[in-house]
Amino acid sequence: MDIQLKQRGRAAIDFIGGLGLAFPPISAAVDQRIRETGLDRDEGLAEDLDERDAQFGRALGPLRAFRVANLLRDFYADEHGRACTLAYDELAEDLDPRLQALDHGPTELVLDPEMPLPDYWRKVDFHRTRGGWEGHPEMGLIHGELIHKQLVNRAYGGDIFGQRRQVLGELPRTDYGRILELGTSTAHFTVALQDSFPDAELWGCDISPTLLKHARRVGNLGGHHWHLFQARAEATGQADASFDLVASYILLHELPAEVVRAVFREAFRVLRPGGDLLMSDVTPYRALDRLGQWRADYEATHGGEPHWRESASLDLAEVAREAGFVDARSYGLDGAKYPWVTTARKPG
Repeated sequence: MDIQLKQRGRAAIDFIGGLGLAFPPISAAVDQRIRETGLDRDEGLAEDLDERDAQFGRALGPLRAFRVANLLRDFYADEHGRACTLAYDELAEDLDPRLQALDHGPTELVLDPEMPLPDYWRKVDFHRTRGGWEGHPEMGLIHGELIHKQLVNRAYGGDIFGQRRQVLGELPRTDYGRILELGTSTAHFTVALQDSFPDAELWGCDISPTLLKHARRVGNLGGHHWHLFQARAEATGQADASFDLVASYILLHELPAEVVRAVFREAFRVLRPGGDLLMSDVTPYRALDRLGQWRADYEATHGGEPHWRESASLDLAEVAREAGFVDARSYGLDGAKYPWVTTARKPG
């Protein structure tokens, strides 16, 4: 979706994005203190993550660079959503007629206003977004078109949208007839699924009606006949053995561990015999040393990710086997730590 920012909105987003330029020298000073105190070696670090966090707090708390890094991180976390919301508000009068036109088209959306919202979702401001995913009527556009495309893709380097297509290359087939995406959000992964499997029938679910409404616009803009519906990934309401592939991208770390296990059981239920599973998510703690685990856990704890530790502590291949899958594998794409891919097959 082509969105031309106005001057104030562009300046606000550029300012927030530009904060990343301040981090390398600050991070270098923090890393030096970590080496000086011996906290870069596993044998010097507590096994328990909370005890380990206390170790780092004692070593790094007095360091000015560490305090500045925390200040910048907190400012970014609190203000990135606000800056992008203001950028949208500046465009709203001109942009809204275009958006309303995209509410109609070949993509179907079925909402369930009676669906009970789980506490793990309803009570969380994910990514420290004020009000969570329903905090603004246009949170789908704000996150999908502004935060992800204007900030996240720039901050993390590489091509975060290309990564979505890359992980689909790990699948053993190209002829999936019916695909279910769990956690559709604003349809970035749905687009990758469409590009990779253009002849497949695509279904996608999410809890957030606001994000799904924007996903419908993305589908209509592309002329795609997607079937989008509001549901929890662990309780989709779809028929048994009705899909050839179940897939998700960066959903599981937003869920508590018991819900992740339920999602795998639900995926097993709705897959046809011989169907495939693909889940791509954050690096599990077992693939990191203790310093790396602490870094990931610290950023998640302070970045609005309350379920990260539970999810990242799971062995997803084992979770898949517990759900009944075979040929379960869990690994970093192309030998890297991220994205982390889990694939498995339902016996058939």
